[in-house]
Parts: sequence; C-alpha cells; structure tokens
Amino acid sequence: MERKSRSSRRSSSPRVLVVTPEITYLPDGMGNMAHYLHAKAGGMADVSASLVSALYRAGADVHVALPHYRKMFHIDVGQLISNELRVFMSSLHNSRIHLAEDRIFYYRDSVYSGYNDDCLRQALAFQREVINNIIPIVKPDLIHCNDWMTGLIPAAARRMGIPCLFTVHNIHTQRTTLAQIEDRGIDAAAFWNHLYFSRPPYNYEESRNDNAVDMMASGIFAAHFINTVSPTFLTEMVQGYHDFVPQGIRSEIIGKYNAGCACGILNSPDPACDPEIDNFLEMKYNAENHRLAKQVNKIAFQERTGLMVDQHAPIFFWPHRLDPIQKGCSLLSDILYDVVHKYYDQKLQIAIVADGSYQEIFRNIVKFHNFYDRVTVCGFEESLSRLAFAASDFVLMPSRFEPCGLPQMTCQYYGSLPVARDTGGLHDSVEELSEDGTHGNGFLFANYDDGGLKWGIDSAMRFFSKPEAFRDTVVGRVMKEAKARFNYDVTAQHYIDIYESMLERPLIVDPFDGAGRI
Repeated sequence: MERKSRSSRRSSSPRVLVVTPEITYLPDGMGNMAHYLHAKAGGMADVSASLVSALYRAGADVHVALPHYRKMFHIDVGQLISNELRVFMSSLHNSRIHLAEDRIFYYRDSVYSGYNDDCLRQALAFQREVINNIIPIVKPDLIHCNDWMTGLIPAAARRMGIPCLFTVHNIHTQRTTLAQIEDRGIDAAAFWNHLYFSRPPYNYEESRNDNAVDMMASGIFAAHFINTVSPTFLTEMVQGYHDFVPQGIRSEIIGKYNAGCACGILNSPDPACDPEIDNFLEMKYNAENHRLAKQVNKIAFQERTGLMVDQHAPIFFWPHRLDPIQKGCSLLSDILYDVVHKYYDQKLQIAIVADGSYQEIFRNIVKFHNFYDRVTVCGFEESLSRLAFAASDFVLMPSRFEPCGLPQMTCQYYGSLPVARDTGGLHDSVEELSEDGTHGNGFLFANYDDGGLKWGIDSAMRFFSKPEAFRDTVVGRVMKEAKARFNYDVTAQHYIDIYESMLERPLIVDPFDGAGRI
C-alpha cells in the first residue's frame, strides 16, 4: 500500500527528504521553525540551505532532517509556557522540518567538537533518529544524504526500497563497528550487506565486532546515485590525482562513475552574499555602479582593520580557513614579504579574515616586518568577511585541492577577481581573463608552489595597472555573468534532473532478510 501511494505521488510532486547535519536558513513556508535554524560549521550549511530553498521555490515537496541543536537554535523548551509549547510542538509536527532528538545535540555550542569519538556518537544518534523515526513519518520517495555523517542511511534506504542520492562534499570519513552502530540503537543487521567494510565480510556474525565499517565509503557504496560538488573534482578522484583519497572511497567512486551513477554539480554562493542586498556593507551596489561603492567599502574596511586608508590601493583578500594541508596558506606565508616589498610603491595590501592554525604565523610575519598598514590578520567574522569581499580587488585561492570552493564564486558577485590554482571546483568556476577583457573572470596558475602563486598575483597586478575605465568594464561584466551562472536556481535544476532520473529507474529488490540470508 505504501509503495502504491509513493508511485501516485511521483507522478505529481515526489517527496524528497534532504538529510544534513548543517543548515543556515530555510524558507518561511517550510514551517514555523524555519527562522530559528542556524547551525554552521562550513560550506555544507550554506549549500544545504540554498539548495533546499531553491527546491522549495521550484515547487518540490521537499523535507529536511537535521539534528535538534536547541542551544544553537536558541530554543529553550523548558522556558516555554504551556500555550507556546503546544504551538511549538504543533509546528514541529506540521512542518517540513524534522529535528532528530537526542541529548547529544541539545547543549552544543558548535556543530562538531574536536573529538572524533564525540563526532561519531553524534553522527550515529542523528542517523538513528532519521532511520527509526523521520523516514517512517515523512515516507519520502527519495532521500538526499550529505557526507559521512549520513553514510549509513543509503544502506537503510536501499533496504526500504527508497532511492538515495549521496553528495560527497569532502573526503573526511570515520570508521566504527556493527556492534557500536547497534549499541546506538540502529538495527544494522537489517542492512549490513549494503555497508562497506575494512575487509570483505564472511557473514554478519564474524564481522560484527572487529570488521570496521567505513561511513563515507558505505554511503557511496549503498547510494543509488552520487555526486561531488564539482565535475572536475570527481574526474580528479577517478583518475587518481589525489593520493590522500582513501582507497575504499576512491574504488567506490570509480564503481559508481563507471556505472553511470555519478556526476559533479557545482555549488553556488549563498544568495545573501549579494552586494545589492548585503546589509554588512557601507554602501550597496551592483554591476552598474560598483566603482564608487567599492571605494567607499574599501575605506570602511581599511579604517576598521588598521590598513593604510587609500581608496586606490589594491587589496588581495584571503577568505577561507588557514589550513596548510588544503588551502595553500603556507604558499602565501612564504612569499608574503616578497609580494608586499615588490608592490610597496603600488600600496598593495593583503587582508586575511580567517581562523586556523596558520593565523599566528601570519601575525608573526606582520609583527617582524612592521607590515601593520599593509597586511591585516583578523579572525573570521561574517560581517567583516562580507565587507572584505566588497572592499577587495582580488581574492586568493591557492588550494592544493578543492572539492568545490565558494569564495572564488562569491567574490565575483562583489566585483573581486579570483587568483586561484587550477584544480577541482576552482577549475570549473575560474577562467583565465583574456588580454582584451572580453572573456574570463580571474587568474589561474597550475603549479602548487610559491612560483605559481607569485605568477597569479603578478597577473592580477598587471590587470590592476590597466586604465580604470577598462577595469570597470571587465568587473561589471564578471559581476553580471557570475549572477547568471552561479546561482542555486541553476544548481537546484541539476539536482531535480537527477531526482527525476533516479525515480524513473526501477529499483532492485533486496533479496536478503536482513541477516545476510536469502
């Protein structure tokens, strides 16, 4: 009976359940809870929020499952009076927002802690609630899962006969045993044969206690279709460009790719990051009037951070975490003195608004060379970061690898051109600016080394030396093209196309009884 009702619903508006551990906002029409929700650790929160909102605007019957971070959502159920409590609980029951309940979520100040065991317990509690409670309530036609924290759900979905899309945002994973999974309340015996183990399992019993399950590889293995968050990063993993990708994850991605069940869909910037509507800016602007407004915002940023106040000084902005393994901040630290010295007369400035392990290294360089009026190093703050996008002329993205990246697209909204390494999602979103300025949107370098980043900065400075009218025309064109190309209405349509393709495919019925027996 349930499968019959699903089939009839698919013909009109299939019900999609998006499962994500992070979110930044949701449209009001999805329920009275929408304006409470904000739990962000990284780009996945923005991606999830923007995709769900775009799907909702497109008329999809979209539902969302996420942990109930009461403290981060500023909800204190104990303080609600009885009438408010009834309204609150009613909104949970009637909305498209489904909160996974467990004490491990309630009192958190951040989505993740620095302890792997804590993150694993949190992920298992989240998946337990989704599998045991949320899926039976929602009765989705399709489930869309995100990253390793949802890696068990595709296996459960396959057992239930529900098609599942699994989105790979990055390559981080964790491993645990069937015994630990079941101790957290998940009946893995019902779908153990759809999980990815450290070694080939002989049967359920012999693998239960000491054959670790890989969460990310399991999600990829069990899903009916997967996508990465850029086409090039998918190709790079399949072709073995990155030696840091675990073999199990890579082999399963290759399997999906060769079966025609994998693709790359480029993310898009948060719609709130738009200089026409951004309330964090000193002056709002668009592609037609960006010159004066960017100068006003530049002065405001310089005054706020202690940089030399000069509306004509070129500013290079570092917008992402100071992670030396992925983001290339060691390349910038190695050449920081040389770059500032080389372009000292042109008054080049570098603005770092980011957290991470390399922050102290940059502070020490600035202190040693007394570069306080040329280089600013600030912890991440949303308002300051937005102002930096508007104030800057260029954004630095020298990543070793990049599954997608958002700053190189966001900066184009603000009229700031990316200086980026040619890899992953950067390759898909940055094109070398032509000499005549009629096409391209930034500056790409191939080699991950000091020389590559220097070349990119030199290319940007050659552009900056051109007449102001020429630069204004190029920046205006880039801003217009970015808004047309990088937006979640476009991205959502790619996901909708995948959903429709998945729903049209017949599912293979699971012949197992849940304990590995036919």
